[in-house]
Amino acid sequence: MPAATASGADATPNGNANSRDHNQGNQDKKYTVEQKAAVIRVRRCGATEFYEILGLEKSCSDTEVKKAYRKLSLLTHPDKNGYEGADEAFKMVSRAFQVLSDAEKKQKYDRFGGDPDNRFGPGSAPSASPFSGFARSPGGGRGPMFEDEISPEELFNRFFGGGGAGGGPFGGFDAGPQFVFNLGGGPGFRVHQFGGGRPRRRPREANGDSGQAPQSTMSVLSNLLPLLILFVLPLLSSIFSSSTPSGPSLRFDSPEPPFTMRRTMPRLRVDYYLNPAEVEDYSNRNFRDLDRRAENNYVTNLQYDCQLEMRTRNRMMDDAQGWFFQDVEKMREARSYEMRSCRSMSDTVSDADKIRNKRLAKLNTQAPSRVPHIDEGSSNDASNTHAVPPSTSPSREQQEQTRPHINISNAATTSKTTENPFARLGVKEVNGSAPHINIKPTAGTDMLPRKRPNVDQRSQGLRSGETIEEWEDKVLRGIFRVTLDPSARSDGHGHHVSFVKGVRTDLGDLGQPIRLSLAILDQAILEAASNVSKITPLDYLLACWKRVTRQFKHEKSNKLEATRLDILKEARRLSMSYCIFAFTLPEMFGRDLPSTSPLLPHLLVDSEDDRGICHDFMAEAVSRFPEADTIEPAFVSAIEDLSRQLATKTMNDDYKAYVLALRHLIRYSPLVKAITQSSLFLPSSASASDFEATTLLGPFFAISPLQANVTTQYFSSPKTRDRGFINNSQRALRMSLTTHQQDLLDIVNHIIKSDKDSRDRMLDWFAACINKNHKRRAMQVDKKLVSSDGFMINITVCLDQLCEPFMDAQFTKVDRIDVEYLRRHPRIDIKEETKLNVDQNASDQFYEKSVGGTNNFISEVFFLTLAAHHYGTEATSQTLGSLEKDLKRMEKHIEEIELDRHKYINNPAQLIMFDNAIRKYKDRIDIGLSYKFAVQGVLLDEQMQARSLQFMRYVIVWLLRLASGINFPKQTMELPLKLDSTGFFEVLPEYFLEDVVGAYRFVMRNMPWTISSTQCDELIVLCITFLRSSEKIKNPYLKSGLVTILYAGSWPAPNRPKGVLGDLLMGLPIATEHLLHALMKFYIEVENTGAHTQFYDKFNIRFEVFQIIKCIWDNRIYRENLDRESKANVDFFIRFVNLLLNDVTFVLDESLTAFQQMHNLSQELQDPQHLEQAVRQEKEEALTAAKGKAKSYMQLTNETVAMLKLFTEALADAFTMPEIVQRLADMLDYNLDVLVGPKSSELIVENPQDYDFQPKTLLSEIIDVYLNLRKKENFILAVARDGRSYKPANFQKATTIFQTKAKELKSSQELQIWTALGEKFRSAKEADVQAEDALGEIPDEFLDPLVFTLMTDPVILPTSRTTMDRSTIRSHLLSDPNDPFNRSPLKIEDVVPNSELKAQIEAFIAEKRGKKMAAANVMDTSPD
Repeated sequence: MPAATASGADATPNGNANSRDHNQGNQDKKYTVEQKAAVIRVRRCGATEFYEILGLEKSCSDTEVKKAYRKLSLLTHPDKNGYEGADEAFKMVSRAFQVLSDAEKKQKYDRFGGDPDNRFGPGSAPSASPFSGFARSPGGGRGPMFEDEISPEELFNRFFGGGGAGGGPFGGFDAGPQFVFNLGGGPGFRVHQFGGGRPRRRPREANGDSGQAPQSTMSVLSNLLPLLILFVLPLLSSIFSSSTPSGPSLRFDSPEPPFTMRRTMPRLRVDYYLNPAEVEDYSNRNFRDLDRRAENNYVTNLQYDCQLEMRTRNRMMDDAQGWFFQDVEKMREARSYEMRSCRSMSDTVSDADKIRNKRLAKLNTQAPSRVPHIDEGSSNDASNTHAVPPSTSPSREQQEQTRPHINISNAATTSKTTENPFARLGVKEVNGSAPHINIKPTAGTDMLPRKRPNVDQRSQGLRSGETIEEWEDKVLRGIFRVTLDPSARSDGHGHHVSFVKGVRTDLGDLGQPIRLSLAILDQAILEAASNVSKITPLDYLLACWKRVTRQFKHEKSNKLEATRLDILKEARRLSMSYCIFAFTLPEMFGRDLPSTSPLLPHLLVDSEDDRGICHDFMAEAVSRFPEADTIEPAFVSAIEDLSRQLATKTMNDDYKAYVLALRHLIRYSPLVKAITQSSLFLPSSASASDFEATTLLGPFFAISPLQANVTTQYFSSPKTRDRGFINNSQRALRMSLTTHQQDLLDIVNHIIKSDKDSRDRMLDWFAACINKNHKRRAMQVDKKLVSSDGFMINITVCLDQLCEPFMDAQFTKVDRIDVEYLRRHPRIDIKEETKLNVDQNASDQFYEKSVGGTNNFISEVFFLTLAAHHYGTEATSQTLGSLEKDLKRMEKHIEEIELDRHKYINNPAQLIMFDNAIRKYKDRIDIGLSYKFAVQGVLLDEQMQARSLQFMRYVIVWLLRLASGINFPKQTMELPLKLDSTGFFEVLPEYFLEDVVGAYRFVMRNMPWTISSTQCDELIVLCITFLRSSEKIKNPYLKSGLVTILYAGSWPAPNRPKGVLGDLLMGLPIATEHLLHALMKFYIEVENTGAHTQFYDKFNIRFEVFQIIKCIWDNRIYRENLDRESKANVDFFIRFVNLLLNDVTFVLDESLTAFQQMHNLSQELQDPQHLEQAVRQEKEEALTAAKGKAKSYMQLTNETVAMLKLFTEALADAFTMPEIVQRLADMLDYNLDVLVGPKSSELIVENPQDYDFQPKTLLSEIIDVYLNLRKKENFILAVARDGRSYKPANFQKATTIFQTKAKELKSSQELQIWTALGEKFRSAKEADVQAEDALGEIPDEFLDPLVFTLMTDPVILPTSRTTMDRSTIRSHLLSDPNDPFNRSPLKIEDVVPNSELKAQIEAFIAEKRGKKMAAANVMDTSPD
């Protein structure tokens, strides 16, 4: 046979295959300008300038590399480009693609430069390939440094689907290397090539011509026929087919968005569902046609499903029939197989149809059944559904005795060559003749049959007269579906069989019986697997494996004799071996290595399918990991490809198969360990934004209904949807997500429980995910730089579930949470986090002192979960709040833009542009609304939130134990806490407490019914503890969150009029003893928060404080404790009362002034004609501002005055102290004058209820404050001394109002007391005037320099040396801690009594009073 020639070489005996210079094959070809330019540009590049050769940037993707290669290889290929140098340009392009399309080579090239395969260049690195030193080209002339090279022609043909080096329009055959195989001892056989291309026919003549005859025209057309069918028919179909849509989509099983509109088929009475948007314009006639179409589709679907069910039952019955005897149990299962679709179809047909079907059935039973022909690779065998322990392989001694040994020798004697990479697998390279199977005895051996034990055949179930060899032949043919009969096409069951011609030929040459046996099973399997065309070798071999496994289990359960079991065991072993070869060495079967793992499609198929990977297969493959180092990497590569493919999918796609595949694989510990050690499991280069796409587990956690295209599917046209539709969609969304999260937990659990290294890698993965997403809590979050909300929520939920085993109701394992974890090289990064009560320097010094020891798993998961909540669910909740604000702002902006429509109404072009801009803006709002509804649907999952709150209870108990140093809750919390604590609490990150606040606040606001009273005791203790001992926390807004929890917990809820926490607040001992004091203390602290918005923030916080106090005020115990403490802690209560008085004064003044402005501006605008345009517009804007101000302040005014009424009733003494009483009297008199005085008419506005303004109710509460303090003489005197606002007529006017216009607000008894109090004020005023007149002219040094009243207790300020009255400076210091004259810091304890001046004042008063009394006596004794 002539030697093979290289492409373009002379095929004559004188030809030279070592050089192509004499004939490139393109001298006569033409070229275009573009082809010439491409060659010139490429050849100008350096040999290793791979990016420049392909014209790409360094940041290019794999897709861009492939696209550039396709374009340039077509331009420079020497068969298409006749320009000089095209051959070299094509080689440069091919080499560039080889490097840049291989991730490992590309990484080396990017790092070192140069050719990564040149070990003498800068990019050289030790080869990790197990096949190093073996040339893939059949020439065999290359050394180790070319281990991965293939020719540019081969690369081009592989990339564009061409053949090998055989030429022709579709390529040739036998392009690959030739191999021989050695798979064991025993009788020796020499087996020639099965690798490379499709096995060629065995030559019958030694000197026959190896050339190919020229193809005829019909042959060429027949070769082109597939292309014509592929391209021409679809084109003709698209030309002549109608473009009219077939109508709306239908759904028959259940409603699912957007298929929510239900209709009923009139004849069948079966419901089906539509998308309402698709039938909006349908008439009654359209709906009737649609009903008919639905009935036809429904019946058609039922018929199809019924056929599938019948086939399934027939397959089950065939499997039960077996090869030799019937399995009674399986036959019973097959006959009882439920065929729902057939039954449903029977229900839909008429009685006449049923009778006709029965008659047809009877006719069918009389005719002999025929088994349909099934193409190769298909199987009707039932899959094994029960778990089987991993099979054990025979020992090496047994294998040497039972398995055949195949001696490998070259066709001709050759010199010793370099060992090829398949040596360990028994594969050697062959040079020479065409491939064939040649079976002959090895020297020193014979081909006598193996000696078999003398067994009673009948006792072992053998058929009468059947030998063990015949049984072996029959069983192996049935399992592997091969035949030695060239005329056979199917077996007795109708299954397609493959004729193994080479095996039959070699058996005939050796004079052996034409029968299958274990001795030749290797060759039969290899030849059959190599010859499959419509399926892959692995498809065929997996089906064989499942058949032999089922047969082995069946025979083993029937206690088959050892010899036959050994035959099945060996067949099973060989099946597994060749399955492994199929996905590790596809070249063995003449197949190219695919771009993705050959195992991948089989992992995505159901394990019960013949193509699926079942438990038995996995157990056997994993057990072989130590024996062959190629199996484990093959599975790891398959899982990596599984992850990469899933990264391109969303919850809208078929993602479930990928998740189930991973769940199946991680049940095998050796594979789990291999997965976690994969470079893709946790690549160090992964950033937060691509973490969910580039890590191995990332795509699995990324599946979520919050993916962009998923949210729009669940909530399409969100503005048009009613609440019911949204709720149903959210419910469906939660169900899908919950199922997926359970799968994720199962995956993580198996990894963690596999071994310590895998567990550590899993925890490292969680930690990296969290640490890379710190920017999710930034003020302005750039979504492109962080992981998605859905991904982080899945992380949080999974970690929550990992915590469940140690979270019991008695908190028995809280002590296992080791706070020293944070100083023992923690996985979570808290360095830059704000701490509870220390600055950054103190925090750094504390955590620099690392401690020894080992972190336990509970501590690891606990702190990871805390961080996950902060950057996961809490960050998403924050995003939801911001999104709602943005949507409102955008809606308002659209309304403002629509006001300008009139400007473009006369310009059609601009109007179109205007409408397009509006439409785009509305589309953005729709996307935002869809995302909002989806986020709400995820976060409002009751099960998820219940699990979250359970974790937060543990956090609360742990924080309280750490802060107090006691064994809470077994020991009672004692407040206030001691400041000399352990010191660890203050250096904890703020988010440890912030997460608790955020979780409970969200649930109480959105789903309070999910919280049970038993979950709230620890929460109340937490809030009261850190409000009462507020020095433990630095951030006032974090403490205000505790107030917010109590406030939200007091909102009325279904069946809970006092809210979730109200009942507990009324009866919990720690609440009745410390809650009011804690609230009043924080009321004082919040006066100064340090933020630029503190003035407005304090009113919002104090409003929540008022609501909590109103909730508990009915409890007498609170009031008694408050009264007792007010007498014991006077200074504290003076500060509280002063701030309360400040607030009442401010909000009353702001709100009443706003109503006066509204009244006056409305009057002016009633006749706008006399106003200029600018003036009128200015007044309208002022009116709008006044309305907003009134509305915002009035609610706070009502609550603040109500609090003043409550506290003056309970703490009259505190409100009538010298420092307070005069300010209180002045404020009451002023507002009474505003409400009933001469200017009260200015408070009349339109629709006062819109502003929550009820002037009569407000007047009633102010009068109640007067009445609460009526028994205090200093209060009566203070009212009388109010020289600015006290007017006796106002008291009479108020009485008249309640007697005529507001009788329901005040009883007659209360009015009598009010009238009497007015008389007291009048009498006190007269007496005070007389006393002041008696003093006459008061010296200036006796007057207070601030209020200009006579001092009674003068004191000297230490820095300014100014003398003031003690009550005046005390009142000043309540609001300002500085000296009013030089702004120096000042405390009341620092003032110095001025005893000398006090004596002078007292002498002055005595003297004046003495003179007045003397004058009065003189008047009494004078004559009439």
